[in-house]
This record gives sequence, structure tokens and C-alpha cells, in this order.
Amino acid sequence: MRALATSMRSEQGNKMEFHSILFETIEDGPPTGDVKEPEFFGDLNLDQFVNEATRGFDEYNLVPFFRMELSRESAVTFRHEVMQDLDDQGLLLGVQELALAMRKMRACLGEARKLHFKRQKQWWFLEATSRYCSALRSFGDALRAAGPRSRGFQAFASWLTTYLQSEAFAKLTSDIGQVRVALARVRYCIHLDGNAVTVLNYDGEDDYGTYVLGIFERFKQGDVKDHSVEQKDWPEMNHVEAQVLDCVAELDPQPFMLLETFCTIHADFVDFTIAAFDREVQFYIAYRNYIQPCREAGLHFSYPVVSGATKAVSCEATFDLVLAHKLCTTKVMVVCNDLSLEGPERIFVVSGPNNGGKTTFARTFGQIHFLGRLGCAVPGRNAHLFLYDHLFAHFEREENTQDLRGKLQDDLIRMHEVLEASTSRSIILMNEIFSSTTLADALFLCRRIIGEIIKRDALCVCVTFIEELARLGPQIVSMVSEVNPDDLSVRTFRVRRRPADGHAYALSVAEQYGLTYERIKERLAS
Repeated sequence: MRALATSMRSEQGNKMEFHSILFETIEDGPPTGDVKEPEFFGDLNLDQFVNEATRGFDEYNLVPFFRMELSRESAVTFRHEVMQDLDDQGLLLGVQELALAMRKMRACLGEARKLHFKRQKQWWFLEATSRYCSALRSFGDALRAAGPRSRGFQAFASWLTTYLQSEAFAKLTSDIGQVRVALARVRYCIHLDGNAVTVLNYDGEDDYGTYVLGIFERFKQGDVKDHSVEQKDWPEMNHVEAQVLDCVAELDPQPFMLLETFCTIHADFVDFTIAAFDREVQFYIAYRNYIQPCREAGLHFSYPVVSGATKAVSCEATFDLVLAHKLCTTKVMVVCNDLSLEGPERIFVVSGPNNGGKTTFARTFGQIHFLGRLGCAVPGRNAHLFLYDHLFAHFEREENTQDLRGKLQDDLIRMHEVLEASTSRSIILMNEIFSSTTLADALFLCRRIIGEIIKRDALCVCVTFIEELARLGPQIVSMVSEVNPDDLSVRTFRVRRRPADGHAYALSVAEQYGLTYERIKERLAS
């Protein structure tokens, strides 16, 4: 069947140019094997995102698709178009019905492999092919009714139309009908005499079951309690049923020969392109399902403008997707923030009190850029994102006693590796590094590192307790996590663009430890 699909493409020319519903070109994908988890996944909680998004989709093996970033703007917009088509409920329902039908088809094939008796295995195979053909015809109707606009769905609709009109598909459907008609005409009688079972050709005998029911019908006096014993209908035939069927096949061999020939000829009836489409389209369904609780909570998602030429990035009302998914599931409000870099601006320096949302802001920046390269709708509105080459995350980690390195040394080695591998098209996320050393040393080291990042012209988010870093040059944008002005111990989790002054943070700490002017006066007076 794969060879057939190839010849069909060559005969039909451009009309049949369908590669994948996920990847615009062969160079984009799909991956030939497993895809290694990116190193930044753990720091950005994207491993949690992938695990949760693919739950319930195990049979499709979607994890490699959620790890593989796209490298071209057109490849990203290709997926945006498909996702927007799936906002049409008619098309979405058609895709879901196709998936269900294909699942039932695979279940039939699974039964055929598990069962013992040959003719029963053959019947389940026939049932699988029937479900396959019916599903494709129904999905073809759904595509025509929906009139998709995306390049992906339009190309697949064209391919499917030609496939349904092909000689191979016509023969498959014709053979299914022929075998079913032949089997439906099989009639036989069973004669029971003690333990002896005799199978005979049907010769117009009356239905004995109908005769018995007719006798008992005379004595029926209204509805009564049913005392009959429930008979379980096992998928597997027992040996008596199998022998009866063998006897029927001896009396009327032609229908069963047709069935056996059918199973041999159409052993590989599932087209490779159909199987690939059925798997790949589940990527979109899985992501839609994951973000649905956030949408229901009123949070916004948008298809970003992704560019590899400009580093002016922005997004309104954005948020940490993984955190929001958890909060929305438990009906807790999600705090959104805005971000933007314009002109020469390249680096966010985020300061403010602990537990105020600084790390969440850094994760959000990394997440939306990764989702942008994945071709997904991103959290927030009016998103403009950079098509980076590599994303690096340097988040604080506990000291590893096995490598005999101190925490400061480990931070320096990891940061050196990041700078060595980064380019002008990279994104670097740094979260509370060098917290194990003195303020003077941390300031010295951070100045050097940020200087190197500025030289590379890379994008960066630096979460730090050193506010002086926010004043290093025009490339730096100061972001401050705010507290409630009426109660400085309460975090708002809003991170705003403004100069870092440390006043709110200092007052919050002083209040926490009873070191404000008023509290000290009270203690001295007492």
C-alpha cells in the first residue's frame, strides 16, 4: 500500500502533494526515532506539561512531537493554520470520529491476533477493514463539509479524495461487500441428539426457536419476573462452536474460501499516509485538551507572530502555562503579566521580594518561546516572539556532593558551558545564580556574564537579588515583582516594568522581622 501511495502521488502531481499534517516539509520532520528531552525542560516545568498533555494518548507516542522544535517561520504558521481549522466544531468532530473509528479498527485487529480459531480471526480482520473504509468515507464527507483553509488539511483532503477514488480502495471495498454478501447467505441446520451434534445443509426447515416461542406465547398472562440465566457472550469461540463452523465450511466452502483469500490479499490494507495522519493529528487534539481548562477560566491564548529576523518580543496578559493548568483545575485565580523588549533592549533583569513571581516570570518567557517554536497557541494576547536557535536555562540547583564541586564552582562551570554554546540567536534564562557567594563577588561575576550576553546580542532573563544589574545599559529592562502597598508582606505576583529601588522589598523584610522604625520604637518603649 505504501508503494501504491507513492505511485498515486506521482500520477496526480501537485494535487497529491501531502507530506504530513504536522510538518510542512520533509526537512521539518517527522523524526525518525525518539527525540531526547531538551535540557531546559525540567527548569521550565515543560516535562510536566508534556507528561500531562500526552496522558491518555499512549498509543500514539506523541512525546517526540512535543519535544521537537520547528526551525522555520513557515513551518510554525503551517501548524497555526491547522489549529485554527480545528476551531471549527464540525471539522473537530470529524477528526475525533475518525480517531474513534481507527481505534476500533485497531481493536478488531488486536482481537484477530489474540483469538485461536482461524475462521474467527479472519472474521475480525474483515470487520477491521469494514471499519477502516467506513471511517475514511465519513471523514472525507466531513472535510468537504468543513471546507478547511489550512494548507495541511487542504492537502490531506485532496490526497484522501484521490485515495478514495483509487483502484486499490475500490477493490478493497468491493471485496469486503462480496465476502459479506457470501457469508450472509450461509444457512445451515443443527441436529442435536444427546452429545452428538450433526450439521446439515439448510433445506427450508422452519426455525425451531420461533416454534417454541410460539407455543409459550399462548400461556403468557402479562409481564412476569425474568428467571432466565444470563449467558455471557465471550469473544473467543468454544471448541464446539469452532467445530460446527468447520462443518459448515465443509458443506458450503465457497464463502469461507473467499474470506481466506480476502485476508491474504489485503493483509496490509492500512495506508501508511492514513496511519501517519491519524497519529499526528492527535498532537493538536492533545494540546487543545490541555489548555481547555485555562480557556474555560477566561485566560487568553493567541497564535504568535514568530520571527527569526527581529528580537523585538512582546506578549500581553501572559502566564506560566503549567502553573495555570494546575490553578485552573482547582479554580484558583491566575495572575497574568505583560512583557516587551523593543529597539536595543535584550535583557530582563527581574528583582523583588522572594516568592513574588520572579521565577515564574522567567519560566513564562521560556515557555512561550518554546511553545512558539512548537507551533502552538501561546498563553496571552498579541504575542510577537523570536525564533531562537537554542534555549538555555541556568536555574539554581542543590549542591551535588558526588562531583566534589562546591555550589559556586558548579554555577560557574554550568554558566561557562552556556556561554560557550550560545549565539546571537539564543535565549538564556538565569535564575538566582551565585547566591552562595558574597554580594560583591556575585555582582562582579554577574556583571561579567551579562557583559558577555550583551556582546552576543542574545535575549536573556536574569532573576536576581542584585538590583545594580538593572542599570548596566540600554540593553537592560528592569522588571520588579510587586507587593501589596497596603500590606507589604502580601505578594501580588505581578511583575511590572519599572526601576528597581528595593524599598518595598526592604520594608517587607523589616516588617517580617520586626525591624521597622515603629516596631523598634514600640520595643524600646516597653
